[in-house]
Amino acid sequence: MEPLFLQSVFKERIWGGRALRDVFGYEIPYEHTGEYWAISAHPNGPSMIENGPYQGMTLDKLWKEQPGLFGNPKGKVFPLLTKILDANMDLSVQVHPDDTYAMVHENGELGKTECWYIIDCKEDADMIFGHNAKTKEELQQQIREGKWSDLLRRVKIKPGDFFYVPSGTIHALCEGTLVLETQQSSDTTYRVYDYDRRDSDGNLRELHLEKAMEVTTVPHQDAVSERVVRENDKTRMTTYVESAFFSVYKWEVAGKSSFSFNDQYLLFSVIHGEGSLIHNGRRYDLKKGSHFILPVGFGEFEVDGNCEMIVSHT
Repeated sequence: MEPLFLQSVFKERIWGGRALRDVFGYEIPYEHTGEYWAISAHPNGPSMIENGPYQGMTLDKLWKEQPGLFGNPKGKVFPLLTKILDANMDLSVQVHPDDTYAMVHENGELGKTECWYIIDCKEDADMIFGHNAKTKEELQQQIREGKWSDLLRRVKIKPGDFFYVPSGTIHALCEGTLVLETQQSSDTTYRVYDYDRRDSDGNLRELHLEKAMEVTTVPHQDAVSERVVRENDKTRMTTYVESAFFSVYKWEVAGKSSFSFNDQYLLFSVIHGEGSLIHNGRRYDLKKGSHFILPVGFGEFEVDGNCEMIVSHT
């Protein structure tokens, strides 16, 4: 049994830039590279295994053909998606449906609850997180009249911040923000407002106002998640959220630490530093920008080095 290291898919976005190259050293394919789907089994951009006996197999195929690696799950699709987003410009203001709505209106797609870890951002950065409408009628009126400054709620952010973004939350990352996103494996987004920007063909991008107004939670409710910190040898482990969809942690490694996991597969993204994962006498290099999965039953292993990782599981 080996860790499953992944090669993944980049996405061109109107708001993207070059931070994925400049910060992580990725060979980005576009001048406006906005997203790296780092751990993905979604049909719009599946990751590929780059090592071991499953080398060359896509993650969605591995999920179907080797379910024992994931604890023989009941779900038909790999449930999580890890992305890194480079918001070189403001993203469109958007909202996502829950599972029930998406099942009916999006051909069985999952809903989209997500969360953000702010890797970096410009000084005095902010983002759009929620709205100020008290009723559905007020929400609809302000959207139709374009009263965006009255409607949209802005929140200051800084590197190291974490935000849980349940389905139904109006939100948008803003210029100068680099984020690791953990989300349900869904590509469904309802665009509410896009600053009247035009695409490369000169067309206004499509909005999805009726669906957006149907799924938006009114009034806005901040999701509360209490951070819990514990130490394991030379690793500081911070729990950010434990929800019905995923649990997300940050591991800050400063030396050698021992772990043992058997009952859950784990997703890892190295966001700072470097180190090694040691398992059954083998050493695997961990570097900034690496992404990998530890299968169910992986057992005892060590992590040695100085690095920070975002860790998640269902």
